[in-house]
Amino acid sequence: MVTQLQLMSADQLLALPDDGRRRELVRGELRELTPAGHRHGKVGMRLSWRLAQHVEANDLGVVTLAETGFRLASDPDTVRAPDAAFVRQERVDAVGETDGFFPGAPDLAIEVVSPQDRFTEVEEKVFDWLDAGARMVLVVNPRKQTVTVYRAWDDIVVLGRDETLAGAEVVPGWSVPVRELFA
Repeated sequence: MVTQLQLMSADQLLALPDDGRRRELVRGELRELTPAGHRHGKVGMRLSWRLAQHVEANDLGVVTLAETGFRLASDPDTVRAPDAAFVRQERVDAVGETDGFFPGAPDLAIEVVSPQDRFTEVEEKVFDWLDAGARMVLVVNPRKQTVTVYRAWDDIVVLGRDETLAGAEVVPGWSVPVRELFA
């Protein structure tokens, strides 16, 4: 007997009741996400707070939290929710206010690795972001105290505690010493 997977659309995902669960849609398949632990949340907030301050002070765009869904693909639909994200102001203006998922990838997606995350799952997310048009993806690893910067499938840099993370042309003027994320 063959069991057929029932695919879901982004609209169906958006219509689900708010029951406190975090979900993503990956090529039509609904995936439930495990709540993050304390260290994950602390490190993610340190990074996103610094990013949001810089973005707001320089009118660069919008920084969003983990609950924000980005529609990366259609038929079948993919909706991902990074731990934090940045979208340039001109893209925000082009889309306007929306109660639904943001169409397309953010310019910067940030993923903070949790103890229960599998490398293959994190890598799948990174390449989904890049394939959908993200200009930079950061994978923050609290256990190893590193930040891996992805700009393309073949442009990957790992930063250690004594290095500085820079937004370069994606988030102009923004930088943060990696050690500050793990203090």
